Amino acid sequence: MERTPGARAGTVPSFRLTRSLGVVVGALIIAGLWFCVGLVRQTPSLLGWIPVVIAVGTAAAVSWRASHQGRSYWRYASIGIVLIGVGGVSNAHDYLTGVQQGQHVSGFTAAIYVSGLAVFFMGLLRIPGARRSGIEWARFGLDIATVIVTVLTFTWHLAFPRWESWLGGGFADSTTVIIVLSAGLICVFAFVKVAFTGTGPIDRRALHLLALTGAVGAGGGAFAPLLADRPYLNTAHVLLPACCLCLSLAADRQLRATQVGHPLPRPPMQRLSLMPYAAVLATGALLLWTAVEDSADLVAIAIGSVTVTLLVATRQLVALRDNARLLGDLDARQRELVHQAGHDALTGLANRTVLTREITAALADDPAGVTVALIDLDDFKAINDDLGHAVGDELLSAVAATITAQLGPGSVAARLGGDEYALLLCGDAAGALAAIASRLRRPVRAGGHELVVEASIGLAPARDGDTADELLRRADVAMYEAKGQGKGRLVTYATAMDQRTAEQSRLAADLRTALDTDQLHLVYQPIVTMPDGELFGVEALIRWRHPERGPIGPAVFIPAAERTGLIVPLGAWILEEACRQAVRWREELGAAAPRTVTVNVSARQLREAGFADEVAAVLCRTGLPPDVLTVEVTETAVFDGGTALSELRAIAALGVKIALDDFGTGHSSLGLLRTCPADILKVDKSFVDDVTDGGPQAVVVAALIGICEGLGLRAVAEGVETAEQAAELQRLGYRYAQGFYYGRPMPPAAVAGFQPAAAGRRIAA
Repeated sequence: MERTPGARAGTVPSFRLTRSLGVVVGALIIAGLWFCVGLVRQTPSLLGWIPVVIAVGTAAAVSWRASHQGRSYWRYASIGIVLIGVGGVSNAHDYLTGVQQGQHVSGFTAAIYVSGLAVFFMGLLRIPGARRSGIEWARFGLDIATVIVTVLTFTWHLAFPRWESWLGGGFADSTTVIIVLSAGLICVFAFVKVAFTGTGPIDRRALHLLALTGAVGAGGGAFAPLLADRPYLNTAHVLLPACCLCLSLAADRQLRATQVGHPLPRPPMQRLSLMPYAAVLATGALLLWTAVEDSADLVAIAIGSVTVTLLVATRQLVALRDNARLLGDLDARQRELVHQAGHDALTGLANRTVLTREITAALADDPAGVTVALIDLDDFKAINDDLGHAVGDELLSAVAATITAQLGPGSVAARLGGDEYALLLCGDAAGALAAIASRLRRPVRAGGHELVVEASIGLAPARDGDTADELLRRADVAMYEAKGQGKGRLVTYATAMDQRTAEQSRLAADLRTALDTDQLHLVYQPIVTMPDGELFGVEALIRWRHPERGPIGPAVFIPAAERTGLIVPLGAWILEEACRQAVRWREELGAAAPRTVTVNVSARQLREAGFADEVAAVLCRTGLPPDVLTVEVTETAVFDGGTALSELRAIAALGVKIALDDFGTGHSSLGLLRTCPADILKVDKSFVDDVTDGGPQAVVVAALIGICEGLGLRAVAEGVETAEQAAELQRLGYRYAQGFYYGRPMPPAAVAGFQPAAAGRRIAA
């Protein structure tokens, strides 16, 4: 069917009188007029049944077409209305042949009527309804009972008192009562079913028309006794065409809704919920009316009114109980939302907002007893990169549980984001933090891994006039101070830290500018062979000449670069510049050029996935052979394995030499020499300083040269400053050295004129 002009997409056009609907309307008009004539004078009964047959046939055809849209209940409606029409034909036969008179039906006719109603009833049951809870089903059942009792009450008042004169006893009369009651109750059920179960896949207006079909059926059969004095008339003459019209309109509406893709509306539950109260008003009004008339059936109507009132009251109690449950659920949900708004979803700890509120309240109560601590897990990014975020999340939750377990009354733990926790400590702050630090040093199980966690902790005791934000800021400054001192430490805030923090911030900003304006340059310290002191290689060292402050040493600006992340672009610049200089030496000096150029790489650079690819790209751009480059790392940078160790192995696979710097000052794990692809071991200056004293340091130096010889590593002694140190190292077996005794860091041009130290020659002699 085409849409009417101007109809919006998704909107079902208003009703149009199609041929099928016109036939049913015509049949109803003829039946109504003929029925009205029969009320005035006697008419032939057969003519009253002809419109019934026409209306039934047309309604059945329309319903059957609607069933082609995949809705089986329309097929049931079509078959049911046909059976009811057959029952009407049998009813007419009973009257014309004299088997029964008027409204009475034979047992055979009653069976046909009941079977048609049963099929129609089955179709109604197949209309999908909305899902309901137990309380909703109880309320639904009470609504059905209320409507049925109301209908029965009105039926009793209007029709049942007249049945005594209409019925004469016998099987036919009993059959008539059964068919009338069955029709009425099934039609009432149809109305309630459709009205209260929701629309499901059926169009809303089609739903309303189905409900009207049930209402018409419910109101017709019970009034048969009113026609007892006119046996040639039958309520079915008008009742069946009227039901057929409602059914045809419903099926036609469903057909057109499907064709235009009409969206299914929500069931109008609010409007229908007023029905029980309307039933109370109706039965109450009927009770008052009969009381005024002093009717004989006053008792029956009073019973019906009381029953309806009790049903509605029970329904109200059920609704109130349901409302109380819903309010309880709403209150619980509200408490849950409030908790979520103030707490971390992963760990369950308070967030910054709640912590700030608690600190403010504690300061107002007793500022002298308030301490704020900031805890940051060291190298947590490496765990996330190596083991995955799921393991990292489990670790964060486990650490949160560990921290919470050590807190005393009045203290609050919060997660500020990432791997950073904040604590409000009341009372013995030092004892609580000592317990937390001790517990964190034990292995933590997360994702099937036993992980050792270290944390840098900053402490900020409160002073008069402090605010929550100020305490958190000072704790943050102290925490970064702890990281700058080597991590895994607890540092209490001091005023001087603010000056250092501000200085580092200014320094980091200037360093960023220095990278872009050629303020940085490299110098190279010789690495010599022993005992002759001949140049073997050089180590590239960064220097910065500030335009206003003059020379700034690496010990000053490297920590600022580490803290701000500038160490990554700074390290990339050093690597590229050192490789380019090594190529120039090879071109200018030939065989006299340094055989190796060592570049220091930070732990932060190694944790950047793809660093090995960056090294390969630099070698490719500069043309430097890989075996000329030596990458120098500290043992702590690769001790925990993970990304750093993977990148180091990838660098070694390029042919680049790997040197372990400051060996013996960190974790001192000999197992690292087995897992790390090291070629060179650099013995720290702290051991070389006391090598001539013959104490424990000398023992370590002697042991390390033995380890290197056994593992095939090149040992380089760092920080050699005296002839005595050089002589003792040579005696122990060292063949490579680096230090001021042999040469200080020099500019690139000075490398070409480097001469072996005179002291070296004396030692050789």
